[in-house]
Amino acid sequence: MNVASILAAKGNSVLTAPPTATVADIVATLQERNIGSIVISDDGARVLGIVSERDIVRDLALHGSSVLTRHVSDVMTRNVVTCSVGDSVNDLMSTMTAKRIRHLPVIDRGRLCGVISIGDVVKCRLEEVESEANAMRQYIATG
Repeated sequence: MNVASILAAKGNSVLTAPPTATVADIVATLQERNIGSIVISDDGARVLGIVSERDIVRDLALHGSSVLTRHVSDVMTRNVVTCSVGDSVNDLMSTMTAKRIRHLPVIDRGRLCGVISIGDVVKCRLEEVESEANAMRQYIATG
């Protein structure tokens, strides 16, 4: 299974925010949408950064509550690790583990076309394992 098949199942809708949004705006959106990160983009296609709960907590620890009035461009991760539609689930697991990240924007032909979360990867792997187990049971039953 690859990124394209995950996006086909979950959809490719991506929530983005402009770099001028405040951290308070981002926090409200994260809570409202029950998500862990937001891609920062000025046009919905080009990734300028990503801001996660971890980025916000780190800045809160460094600067206190004043961080809430700062622009998200001041706290976002700028060197965004991305993936492509052809990447395998194993590639995603390796990247997410090695880089200690939970969200990967998906880039296709230079444009943002989705976001894959660690939850998407786990769900996909569970479905693969279940499918393999069912195939094995069927093979054993039919001898």
